[in-house]
Order: sequence, then C-alpha cells, then structure tokens
Amino acid sequence: MNYYIGLSLASNSSMDSGLAIIDSNNTLILVDKLYTMNDIVHFFDNFSSVKQSKICISLAWDKTMLNGKWRILSKPYQLVATNPLIPNQDHWTQRYSFRGADFFNSLKEKGAEINRFELYLTRQVLNLSSCNKERSPADCKFLQQMLKNEWGIELPSNMMPMSQLEAIIGALLAKENDLNPNNIKSIANFKDTNVINFIHSPKVFQEIF
Repeated sequence: MNYYIGLSLASNSSMDSGLAIIDSNNTLILVDKLYTMNDIVHFFDNFSSVKQSKICISLAWDKTMLNGKWRILSKPYQLVATNPLIPNQDHWTQRYSFRGADFFNSLKEKGAEINRFELYLTRQVLNLSSCNKERSPADCKFLQQMLKNEWGIELPSNMMPMSQLEAIIGALLAKENDLNPNNIKSIANFKDTNVINFIHSPKVFQEIF
C-alpha cells in the first residue's frame, strides 16, 4: 500500500509547515503542523513507510528581509535578473528558499520518491483559487469546503489551519503522479528535484452529472 505525503513548507520556523498523508481512496490518515527543520527531519526519520510513500513538497517563498520597502513588496513579482544594470544584491530577486533542500536530497538518496510543487500554480489548475485574499480566513474556509465537497475528503467542520489544507493539495498531486502520470508535467527543476504540476484537473465527480 502506498502513502501519499504532502508537505506545505513554510519559509522559516516562525510559521507552521503543514503535513498531510492520504491513501489511494483520499482517506486522510494524518495531518499535523511542524515548525523547525528538526521537526521535519524527526518525522521522516521516524516514519516507517517512507520508501512506500510518494512525497510532494511545496516550494517555500524566500522572505529574506531586504533594504527598502519597494524591494520587499516587488520581490515575488520580479523576473530572473537579466539586466546587468540591476544587480541581484542580497538575493532580492530570489523567489524561493533553499530551506531543507539538502535534507530532501538525502532522503531521495535513501530511496524516497520526492517531487516539489508550486502551491499557487497547483491551486489554479485544480480550480481551488478563490477571489479572497490569499491565506485569509475566507480563503481558508473556501479551500476546506472545496476539498471536502469536490474531492470527497473527510474533514472536520471546524476551520483547519491553512498549512494543513495546502499540504493536502500536495498529497493529491503525489497521488496523481503515481496513479495517472500522463496527467502530470514537469515545469522546472529546483535544487536537483523536479517541480511538477497537473496538466488539467482530474474529473473526479463525473457521476453526479
């Protein structure tokens, strides 16, 4: 039996990283919140079925504090620096953090199957993007209801942490990559790990029509 693990990796230990494990029937086996890299390392070192699991880890935003308000605000929207007149000082054009990359590569060397994913691109393909502010309570509630109603995942009625809901998206992507690889495309390579995404949203509720 394969397990599908999603990890929504936060930029640093002051924010929670979400963890979710599902099976092939979308049954939620475990959800948790992790903070430090030591917490993440401890989980994978003590999880007995790592080699029987397919793992998808989100790309963490690099939120390194920069000098100048306009640089802080513009960082997520800047393209890779190609103009020699705009030097990449203090990594202010670096969108994604390298947090945990070396550990995840070491897991792959031990036989684990690991891919990365860009959370917001994956939400768009699955029609899970809302019109609300990202990670706001309204956005969180929307995502929880969509995962429950459209994907048939049994979730509690009280509001779950956003990081755990984002981790469930990674677990769904890991499952699709294992069971239906023709619907998966590689969009990039990040620190020697493939970044994957759905080609199109799986039609999971054809029977209701």
